Amino acid sequence: MHDAKVHDTPIATTTKLDKNVSGSPAGDTKYRAISGSLVYLTTSRLDIMFSVGLCARFQSWPKESYMKTVKQILPYLKGTLNLVLWYPISESFDLIGFVDTDYAEYLMDRKNTLGMSHFLGSYLVFWKTRKQNSIALSTAEVEYMATAS
Repeated sequence: MHDAKVHDTPIATTTKLDKNVSGSPAGDTKYRAISGSLVYLTTSRLDIMFSVGLCARFQSWPKESYMKTVKQILPYLKGTLNLVLWYPISESFDLIGFVDTDYAEYLMDRKNTLGMSHFLGSYLVFWKTRKQNSIALSTAEVEYMATAS
């Protein structure tokens, strides 16, 4: 880990993890230990929340390809040790919300992933990411469901 090359992103944007991947099984204990530690770390490092959540879905049947993906998050953490949330003093207290979803990117059940954040002025006061409960049939329906939640 000391000699690892630092990454700019926690996971490649083209990474697609699927339950039906063929390959050799990884060590259950090691995969669960790494992904569990990363899940714990998401309470203070929101930038890795989506990537860790994606990898944590495969703890019951880890493969070597999943292990490789979860290990790609570690060099990103090494390069962003000084990344922190900073709240400057501001006079504006406008409530602004941002919502984004993906449309059927998760290949196992075609459910959408929702991400949102709310700012009070320039202060981050709320964030959330989760899989939606129902399956949408169009991108417009995905955005409507995200806004309604």
